[in-house]
Amino acid sequence: MNQISVQELAQRLSSGDVSIQLVDVREPQELEIASIEGFVNLPLSQFAEWGDQVPNLFNPQAETLVLCHHGIRSAQMCQWLIAQGFTNVQNISGGIDAYSVLVDHSIPQY
Repeated sequence: MNQISVQELAQRLSSGDVSIQLVDVREPQELEIASIEGFVNLPLSQFAEWGDQVPNLFNPQAETLVLCHHGIRSAQMCQWLIAQGFTNVQNISGGIDAYSVLVDHSIPQY
């Protein structure tokens, strides 16, 4: 599975590339604490509610970056997306925790 660093994520976000698909698999209560603008929230615990909608929500050929707290849940989502035929999926290494430490200190840690 491909990985992208939080520094690379910051560069991609600042480039304004609208073709990137951004998915955050954290829980709603986690988003209330810390979030990055532009990500679509698909809580992994609610998979049964959104799993069958993914092909309609996202382009399987477009670059898809997946975020969670530390990178474990997002890795699971990446594996699932690849199994669904997504061809350009990247896990954000270290998750929002690393992003708040290494890129944007205004994002709270939890």
